[in-house]
Amino acid sequence: MEATITKPRLGRGLNALLSGMGNDHDAADAGPVCRLALTQIHHNPHQPRKRFDDDELKGLTESVKSHGVLQPLVVRAVNDGYQLIAGERRLRAATAAGLSEVPVHVVTFDDQQMFEAALVENIQRSDLNAIEKAQGFKEYLEKFSMTQEQLGTKLGLDRTTISNLLGLLNLAEEVQQAVRNGQITLGHAKILKGITEQERQIALCRETIMKNYSVHALELVVKQQRMEAITTAVTDGATRREPVEKTAHVKGLEDDLRQRLAVKVEIKVKAKDKGQIVIAFDSNDDFERILDALKK
Repeated sequence: MEATITKPRLGRGLNALLSGMGNDHDAADAGPVCRLALTQIHHNPHQPRKRFDDDELKGLTESVKSHGVLQPLVVRAVNDGYQLIAGERRLRAATAAGLSEVPVHVVTFDDQQMFEAALVENIQRSDLNAIEKAQGFKEYLEKFSMTQEQLGTKLGLDRTTISNLLGLLNLAEEVQQAVRNGQITLGHAKILKGITEQERQIALCRETIMKNYSVHALELVVKQQRMEAITTAVTDGATRREPVEKTAHVKGLEDDLRQRLAVKVEIKVKAKDKGQIVIAFDSNDDFERILDALKK
């Protein structure tokens, strides 16, 4: 099937990429729309979105049955047909609706432009979950040896946004899966990212899901646990502190006080010129007798 082919550049978004809308000088017109048989279109191997909501797809399928595919898909020519660049959900809905052909724009994109277009469509239009975004960024950066700064410029995102999302890939796999499934939000994931022990990440993630913590509630739980850990460390450190060895003079003073007061007496030396004298008593009579002796 013949198709009109143009080579637009990426621009700031998919609209800029295809239609030259606004004042983006990098955009170019994609030319007229043509129609292709579904059997000629292959799926995008660089599709960042891995999960598709069944209910959304059903709704889109019903719309396609009633009105057809209103927004053209974007494809490029390959040896055995055409490869999808943007419009995965529309392609799936058209297939489910039983259509034989769909409207398309055909463009001449190389692999890098194709990858960029898939990222742009999903990030700016379909709200990928944070893990899918991070995986898409990571794959792109590794495949094309780009810096985070360069990718941010292409996608219209701050470098820190890309860096923070990439950091989510260091989370435990169970926590990443919870983000994919929508059980916890990006806000929850950012807090859990600050916890280095993966077992504790998982435990807090499960607790968040079970108790339906808000992001603020999870933040308070993490802060409280940190304070408890600091307090325990300080207490343990004080307990483990090596006692100062008593000199013969101190031991002699202990013996002298025991004989005078007729009770157990211990002199605790904690540091130079610092310590405690602990006098034990077993009854009220002992207490009164010790007080009288100390007053003399």
